[in-house]
Amino acid sequence: MADIILGIESSCDDTSAAVIRDGWLLSNVIASQQVHKDYGGVVPELASRAHEQNIVPVVSQALEKAGVKASDLTAIAFTRGPGLLGSLLVGTSFAKALSLSLDIPMVMVNHLQGHILANFIREPGKPVREPSFPYLCLLVSGGNSQIVKVSGPLEYEILGQTIDDAVGEAFDKCSKMMGLGYPGGPVIDRLAKNGDPKRFQFAKPHIPGLDYSFSGIKTSLLYFVRDRLKEDPEFMEKNKEDICASFQKTLIDILMDKLIKASKQTGIREITIGGGVSANSGLRDRIEAEGKKRGWKTYLPEFKFTTDNAAMIAIAGWFHYLAGERTPLDVAPVSRMADF
Repeated sequence: MADIILGIESSCDDTSAAVIRDGWLLSNVIASQQVHKDYGGVVPELASRAHEQNIVPVVSQALEKAGVKASDLTAIAFTRGPGLLGSLLVGTSFAKALSLSLDIPMVMVNHLQGHILANFIREPGKPVREPSFPYLCLLVSGGNSQIVKVSGPLEYEILGQTIDDAVGEAFDKCSKMMGLGYPGGPVIDRLAKNGDPKRFQFAKPHIPGLDYSFSGIKTSLLYFVRDRLKEDPEFMEKNKEDICASFQKTLIDILMDKLIKASKQTGIREITIGGGVSANSGLRDRIEAEGKKRGWKTYLPEFKFTTDNAAMIAIAGWFHYLAGERTPLDVAPVSRMADF
């Protein structure tokens, strides 16, 4: 009998529901919240209220698109954390209610684990291309920057991580600093395509081991822009494409230096990326270029699976379900999770 898993994702500002059958994606519905753009970042209270409005229609649409009924479901996978507590509470509460009404089990999922396993989402009519274990995952988003060794669907070891800010946070804050808007990553990536990545130089941190640091580059950009604007008030407008290209290249250099080091230390040549920043075209191009140069097998998730989505929660939940894991109804969402 097939396992049909409903995935629910509500960790931040996207309400999403997806249905998979034995690892094959049947539907993936996402309701995004546009209200946060006016505030330059996600407002937790507004996010949780929007989730309350979206959760029922999003789940209903996911089931309809998948061509299944709620009574056909085998289990419900949901994001327990990390994320915004109010947002997580909406998804968790809905999963509990549906679990009780259908008398089927729940399976909690770490949001980051979903990003790590996104390459295992199978879609009808598309070729299956999945990394072999063990592989390295460069997990990069607004809240995380990690190099993770993945020895199995549920076996993880963090080899390196940021000691301060995440790379996605650096993109967003520096975009705001330059007056380019929110979210910053896509804006900087778009402008960088028409800029000279070698024109300006920004400070790179010297952190031992495989850990990252991105707080220094933000300060470097701040002083750079401040000093140039004193000389020419129109400097930013005249040079924003070159600034974005140079800034983005510096961030990618920092990420890749440690990933290359991790591959050499472990001998692992199966390389994946995941998280919101994995949609960055500069990073994707660099990963593929380094792969050809170093004999890596590289795996890039489709763009629709780089942002927060329930398909990745459903596939992760399916692996947990196959391992016999079940989540009790008294579980509570958590804004931070110590491990995977």
